Amino acid sequence: MKSENRIVILKTILLIAVCLVCDFGPKANAESEKTTTIILIRHADRDNFFILTEDGRRRAEALLEAVGDMDIKAIYSPDLQRNLDTVKPLAKHLGIDITITPRIQGTVIDQIAKKILARHAGETVLIVGNGSANLRALHLRLGGTGEGPYKYGDLFIYTIPDQGPAKVIKSRFGQ
Repeated sequence: MKSENRIVILKTILLIAVCLVCDFGPKANAESEKTTTIILIRHADRDNFFILTEDGRRRAEALLEAVGDMDIKAIYSPDLQRNLDTVKPLAKHLGIDITITPRIQGTVIDQIAKKILARHAGETVLIVGNGSANLRALHLRLGGTGEGPYKYGDLFIYTIPDQGPAKVIKSRFGQ
């Protein structure tokens, strides 16, 4: 009888030790679990000369209200005046520089996405693009489905965990 009690006690201690070592519970602050947030927009309203219209300038200011409190660490834009003018009010408000990227097209899209996801793992980044084909490719690369942010004022927020599928919230900003 005593040997059976010892075996039960030994098994219980062993089970507790395994549970403590393996830590099967959720990890609130696990370093390996990083979720990156990408905010993808199209430049604001422009005229035939590729300059922001009055509506476009108002929309650029509205972007500040839409995402200004999202702890954005970086803003990426191609070197196109309409794109830069769209994000300048936000960059100024946040006190961060705009990182110039090659124009988002062709094979560059995959390189840009990989670079941003690696450099900013666990952070929030805003990317302003132009052209529906380019934005669609980036939208798909980030894990989106269906249409991407093509219309002025479209605001897509991609929550990208280090493992598992991305989640996309589709929203609008400005008028």
